[in-house]
Amino acid sequence: MVTLTTEPLDPRALEVLVDDPTCGALGTFLGKVRNHHRGRPVDHLEYEAFEPMAVERIEAILEECAARWELGPMAVAHRLGRLEIGDVAVVVCVGSAHRDAALAACGYIMDRIKDDVPIFKHETWADGTSEWVGPEEAEA
Repeated sequence: MVTLTTEPLDPRALEVLVDDPTCGALGTFLGKVRNHHRGRPVDHLEYEAFEPMAVERIEAILEECAARWELGPMAVAHRLGRLEIGDVAVVVCVGSAHRDAALAACGYIMDRIKDDVPIFKHETWADGTSEWVGPEEAEA
C-alpha cells in the first residue's frame, strides 16, 4: 500500500494495515521535519511529487523488498505540501516473521525513496530564503 497525501500522517494507522498474524515483527520508520539542515535553522519544508510516477516507483521498491526478504504486508505514506518542524513527512511500515528483515527493509525502502522517487523537498530557512534540496544533499 502506498499513499501520498497532504493530510497529517498517522503511523499507527499504517501499522494496523500491515499487522498480520504471520508476522512476529513490525518495523516502523518515521521521517520527521527537523529544525536545521547543513548548520542553518529551518522554518518549514514543502514537498511536491509527480504523483503517478512516485506511487509506481514506491510500489516497485516494495516488490524488490518482497523478493529480497521474507516479508509480510508493507505500507508507505508520504506527506506532500507544507510541513512544519516536527511534522511526520514519511512513514514506512514492514511486517515480517523476524525483526532483522523488517528493519532491513525499512532502511532499504527509505534509501530507495530518497534516491529514486520523484518527491521533491523545498526547504525554507529561518531567514526567509529557500532552496530545493536534492537526494544527494538530503543527508548532509
